[in-house]
Amino acid sequence: MSEFINNSLIRKNSLKDVLRRLHNGEDFEVLKKELGNKLEELPYGEVVEAEQELIEEGLPVEELIKMCDLHSKMIEKQVSLAGMRIVSPAHPVDTFRKENQELEKLCGDIKKEIEKLLRDFSSVDVNKSVLLLRAKFNLLMDVDKHYVRKEHLLFPFLEKAGVTGPPKVMWGKHDEIRELLRGSIEALATFNEPTLDEFESIANFLLKPSVNMVLDMITKEEKILFPMSLDKLSETDWYQIYLQTPEIGFCLYDPQIEWKPKDVEFQIEQTRNEDEIQFPTGSITKEELTAILSTLPVDITFVDKNDKVKYFSNGSERIFQRSRAILKRDVRLCHPPSSVHIVDKIINDFKSGAASRAPFWINFRGKFVHIEYFALRNEQGEYLGTLEVTQDLSELRQLQGEQRILSYKSDGQNGK
Repeated sequence: MSEFINNSLIRKNSLKDVLRRLHNGEDFEVLKKELGNKLEELPYGEVVEAEQELIEEGLPVEELIKMCDLHSKMIEKQVSLAGMRIVSPAHPVDTFRKENQELEKLCGDIKKEIEKLLRDFSSVDVNKSVLLLRAKFNLLMDVDKHYVRKEHLLFPFLEKAGVTGPPKVMWGKHDEIRELLRGSIEALATFNEPTLDEFESIANFLLKPSVNMVLDMITKEEKILFPMSLDKLSETDWYQIYLQTPEIGFCLYDPQIEWKPKDVEFQIEQTRNEDEIQFPTGSITKEELTAILSTLPVDITFVDKNDKVKYFSNGSERIFQRSRAILKRDVRLCHPPSSVHIVDKIINDFKSGAASRAPFWINFRGKFVHIEYFALRNEQGEYLGTLEVTQDLSELRQLQGEQRILSYKSDGQNGK
């Protein structure tokens, strides 16, 4: 056996060379043995850096996604977790890991049930076993929340830290797993007195691959993603992830204690941009907010708690015209006398709590128009005002079939 490589740059270059050759079609087992002879261990950070550099050097992300599982199998024995940070209970990484433990248990149960059914097919209640598998796969689909938290909470912080390639690759694998799980659930739902051949086919092409891919993703997370993320992200980053996690939800595990790093409020306050309006779910500038409200495919008018018109959106194709002359005007004066008593009724019901919304729809100048009034309340339930939302539904009512994002064209065929 040759001398093991101890230099970080040489290790990464050796790994990149082997991965390139793997992508070019060289034999997996031969390359794995060659890498094992060269590298006794491979720090987790260098694996991420090698993949990032391969993308920057021109290797398409799609190619990395295709070969991702082979990469993991090739280096799994060499990856070293030496120096990895220890986290306290309820830290986002601790929660991810606890979820992984539950996922591993569930995947183990599913694999046992599949093998039992294949082995004892003629002597068991097949329909009952299939129903049990379907229930377990429905439960396994809960992994979607685990992946969504990675995609929408963890990955953005990694990208800010300069780690862009590996999250894209991992997101691609998430989508493959979701597709396999959905396919498994749909296939199990269609079974009625299946034959052994039918079940063997679905087990080999859907059920087993989906479970194995979930387990492979756990290995990628535990050996590479989480250790690397702990190195890259600050406690402030992790606390922001922690605070937003309940909005997406947990996967098979619900932490029972709170986690809060020291002095994090001060750090978060320091990171805020004074030009931005801070909301519980993010922050945007006044310019961005104006553009958002003017671009939404609805007309919005806000009447405050004193029944005065305080704001209206200014989109390019308003259904009912507005001018700034109505601002600070009593909302009753903005309606014809014949409908003022209805306006009064709606506002009084909103203020009393008797109602919280009032929908209407009319035909107006050849358009099918939906108008809905909403009572706005604060967290204590106190009335803040009324929001009127108006939308032309004429085209939407004609929609049929599907138009998925993959069918997007930039030639005007997607609507205005």
